[in-house]
Amino acid sequence: MVSSIKDATAIAGIGQTPFAKQLTESEKTLACRAILAALDDAGLAASEVDAFASYTMEETDEVEVAKAIGAGDVTFFSKVGYGGGGSCATIGHLAAAVATGQASVGVAWRSRKRGSGPRPWKNTAVQLPTPAQWTRPFGLLRPADEIGMLARRYMHEYGATRDHLFNVALACRNRANQNPAAMMYERPLTRDMYMNARWISEPLCLFDNCLETDGALACVIVSAERARDLRHKPVYIHAAAQGLPAQHHGMVNYWNDDPLTGPAWTAARHLWKSSDLTPHDVDVAQIYDAFTPLIPLSLEGYGFCGRGEGGAFTEGGALEIGGRLPINTGGGGLSEAYVHGFNLINEGVKQLRGISTAQVPDAGTCLVTAGEGVPTSAVLLRN
Repeated sequence: MVSSIKDATAIAGIGQTPFAKQLTESEKTLACRAILAALDDAGLAASEVDAFASYTMEETDEVEVAKAIGAGDVTFFSKVGYGGGGSCATIGHLAAAVATGQASVGVAWRSRKRGSGPRPWKNTAVQLPTPAQWTRPFGLLRPADEIGMLARRYMHEYGATRDHLFNVALACRNRANQNPAAMMYERPLTRDMYMNARWISEPLCLFDNCLETDGALACVIVSAERARDLRHKPVYIHAAAQGLPAQHHGMVNYWNDDPLTGPAWTAARHLWKSSDLTPHDVDVAQIYDAFTPLIPLSLEGYGFCGRGEGGAFTEGGALEIGGRLPINTGGGGLSEAYVHGFNLINEGVKQLRGISTAQVPDAGTCLVTAGEGVPTSAVLLRN
């Protein structure tokens, strides 16, 4: 009986479409292109795919995707909720399915036309879900407003500053400047640009917010044994976890004892408990960055620094290549593309293959996290 997924499976293929503010192809077409690219990268045929995992917010479904790519009989499929919080969970679900023999070739994907599509909160005719009844009538209409409130409290309680948030934005932009696939490729960011940018939801300015992107990404998961016979050196899924803390209230954490102790803390406890690694063993991290404050909050939640020390952790180039913890080496959601965090998964694989456009020397371990502030997930990858 399999009691752990530790190193039992590996990511064998990755694929993506171009990223842009507007792409003409449908989300289904983009999804299929990314999936077929990932299968080609792994050297596997679409007919071998027997498992799928994606997000509940994904507009394309496994029935239509399976038909379109020519998959065989499918024996496992799952969808994970909570938007960007589900990214790494798709990997964990497929790893568990493959490790326990429910499937042999799994595909996870995310396809999104956020750049050219509608905003989820724009349709005011839809009845508010129960949590939103406590926030949106009082002015917290968008995720940026909710995270802006948490950021203000974090700055008040722990002395974090806009310079700390700029450090996050700059690290992601610097990596995007090295990545030809990034939307912000060759578009530098300066402190003056950041400090003089228009407010989106104070204290969050334009550059504290993720991009709006059309695009799709996918990856292929197989057993560790099979991965060793495929085209690329295996990137093992060492550990995976999800986190939904007690009395959680999405984005704002109203009912928690401490609203700044978000789902990352719950996910992290389980992740490290099921791992042979510690935060000190992580060479590079891809940390979900829909908004800059999520980085210091996640640094604390996953144990890279103490409570309230996330802002200070960003100082002195700590997040840059050569720093204490290089992050989001493809540019992340802030500067590469915002596809609900799936680009962070693929970038983690690139780092461990040694093919990133901003390669961390001798990277052997990578933490990838999903959205902090909502029920979340994380995976630890290793060579």
